[in-house]
Amino acid sequence: MELKDTVDLMLSGNYMDRFLAEYHQLNNRIAGLQRMLEGYKNGILNFTPNCSYEILNEQLACMKAYRHVLLKRAKIENIDLSVDAVF
Repeated sequence: MELKDTVDLMLSGNYMDRFLAEYHQLNNRIAGLQRMLEGYKNGILNFTPNCSYEILNEQLACMKAYRHVLLKRAKIENIDLSVDAVF
């Protein structure tokens, strides 16, 4: 799911929709940061980051920890996080 696909969910009055959007946005951002870190480590980025690899990797760890909390909360609140739940 792309970020643009989450707009309607984020604007929903239903907190479960907003939660679902937040979860999928976070997954998208984690994947993007992981790709960037791979490129950074392999020296193949088409730009030079201002932050060190270590700081960006710390950010990734925090994002993954946040996702873990969302997964636990979704289980408690019976929120279906599958893409099928969106469409």
